[in-house]
Amino acid sequence: MKQRIITALILAPLAIAAIFFLPLQFFMLFAAGIFLLASKEWAGFVSKQPSSATLYIFGLILGITLMLMPIGLIWGPELPHHYIITGLTVAVTWWCVALVMVIRYPTSATLWRNSKFLKSIFGLLTLIPFFWGLVVLRSVNMHHDFYFGAELLMYVFLLVWAADSGAYFAGRQFGKHKLAPNVSPGKTIEGLLGGLMSAVIVAYFASHFFAIPAEKLGLFFAASVITTLVSALGDLTESIFKREAGLKDSSNLLPGHGGILDRIDSLTAAVPVFALIYIYWLV
Repeated sequence: MKQRIITALILAPLAIAAIFFLPLQFFMLFAAGIFLLASKEWAGFVSKQPSSATLYIFGLILGITLMLMPIGLIWGPELPHHYIITGLTVAVTWWCVALVMVIRYPTSATLWRNSKFLKSIFGLLTLIPFFWGLVVLRSVNMHHDFYFGAELLMYVFLLVWAADSGAYFAGRQFGKHKLAPNVSPGKTIEGLLGGLMSAVIVAYFASHFFAIPAEKLGLFFAASVITTLVSALGDLTESIFKREAGLKDSSNLLPGHGGILDRIDSLTAAVPVFALIYIYWLV
């Protein structure tokens, strides 16, 4: 616990500072660094003898997407470039597939357990949209208000953190019914509901902070609830891959916290899903 607290006290301010104060180009470098560290860990899901080839391939594909989508083309007059919208739509489709994988686990794992190719594709579908979701949200309205996108992105982080904390305490106090016993035996339906209630409280205060107009208030709460639920899916999906790889943590990079993937598993789902909902419902 001491290690967890010390690591969190170091990492949280660094992440918040990067979100709020880095120019977009440097924020993209920061996000790319997280992407590469997570890609290295994903190699451990792909094979019990991880190869650096996974890191190189993931990095190459990220580089190709960066060449296809220069910074100046991310946002048009109103909506992001169609490449961005297509990528985020693919991400939402992937998380729908992941939901089926979680529900049907361990049966679903028989389809991909021995396929390095499929596990690599799953990694790309998880991490590439996460990177672009971060960039899209951070760059919202940046020319008119440098901090608005940072506040929006921070809101998604707070939703996930509130849901995680609420689920932990509600699960310990009231947890009786297992949520996904074959995937993560410690998670309960009561914990999920507690996390959802915590996130709704955050959404209530955020609706005032962002001055959400009355006609979009329902959409804002719906977006927040969907984002919270899909963040739990991100956590469960990573648990499947760790279980299949025989790993407790994705790595030991962060003392007391495991690896980068262990810290961002919920965010890999929440960020791109919220970004797409924001584009269609809240812009």
